[in-house]
Amino acid sequence: MSKLTHINEDGDAVMVDVSEKDVTERIATARGSVIMAPDTLALIKQGGVKKGDVLSIAQLAGIMGAKRTPDLIPLCHPLSLTSVKVSLSLDEERSAVDIEATCKLKGRTGVEMEALTAVSTAALTVYDMVKAADKSMQIQDIRLIYKTGGKSGTYQA
Repeated sequence: MSKLTHINEDGDAVMVDVSEKDVTERIATARGSVIMAPDTLALIKQGGVKKGDVLSIAQLAGIMGAKRTPDLIPLCHPLSLTSVKVSLSLDEERSAVDIEATCKLKGRTGVEMEALTAVSTAALTVYDMVKAADKSMQIQDIRLIYKTGGKSGTYQA
């Protein structure tokens, strides 16, 4: 098992020193879903949510979430993201809103946490916008599906 990078030899939490790492292009993609009642999904599809366009607002929230990752996750580095793309789609068969986020930069550390935060923030926004209609929604399967760049190379789920 590899050593945990955010804990030093004394067991203290540390922000990883990336100053000696090479600057490379770093890309990460994450996915997740919000499962809901079919009537709730239909409400989103028809644009019948009083708070507004659920998918557009959740997309914007995901982008904002990626940009604010170091404010939420204590040991994450503040990064100069060069791109954040968040897409949401409806899956009527599963009665789900599927979310995918891809973050990019050229830097010394990866963007996995930013992609995961984008998906999480978008999912929470979907939940918030339609919770009055369906409190039984479930946020599921938020996971990293792809990353490239840096010493560890490429990962594909």
